[in-house]
Amino acid sequence: MATLHTNASKGQLAKVVLMPGDPVRANNIANEFLRDVEVVSNVRGIAIYTGYTKNGKRVSVMASGMGQPSIGIYSYELFSQLGVELIIRVGTAGSFNPNIHVKDVLISERAHTRSNFAYQLDRKDIFDCDASIEAVEAAKRYSKEIDRNVIVGTTYTNDAFYGETERMRNIWAKKGYIGVEMEAFALYYTAQKLSKKALTLLTVSNHFINDEPDLTKKEKEVAMKNMMLLALKVAEDFA
Repeated sequence: MATLHTNASKGQLAKVVLMPGDPVRANNIANEFLRDVEVVSNVRGIAIYTGYTKNGKRVSVMASGMGQPSIGIYSYELFSQLGVELIIRVGTAGSFNPNIHVKDVLISERAHTRSNFAYQLDRKDIFDCDASIEAVEAAKRYSKEIDRNVIVGTTYTNDAFYGETERMRNIWAKKGYIGVEMEAFALYYTAQKLSKKALTLLTVSNHFINDEPDLTKKEKEVAMKNMMLLALKVAEDFA
């Protein structure tokens, strides 16, 4: 039975889903890192791909779109109706921490937000939510095998991309947040609500404080390959 926002049925998705934001990036990930790929859903321009890693582990790939409402809808349906046990968000982030640099990889062990996502879902004033401990530990373990500086910490999930002010960035930096993005909190909260697992891995694509040039679209794709290798190793552990 298809869900409201996919035409996939339970069993067509793997237990582990890699979830970038961009549908084009999802296609690229499926074709570059998986074999015997099958498109099991294609609704609203968001395709779901299921295939196998080079080690024969079954993994799916699906884009989340942008923002907490979008990833909240998709993760809820995947977890509650399509048999998914772990979603690994793979994306990019900005950073305002002077000790972090463009191209670094972030493991978000906790997401903080000022959004009322949790209140709208459950009438609860919750603004911090943790990733799955087992997935974080796996990512930390495998991080030694990739050619990138990897930082573990709390990320900030923002709703308004153009609402980031210098004042707020300074506050986030003082709190020690390692990066800012737009989806992790909703993913973590939904996973926790449904007793599932979630993890967010991010490549730093721009910096608000350090004098470092933003990554171009092409540079992002190249830089993210190291993060994807990390994500695949974690995915295989739970597949």
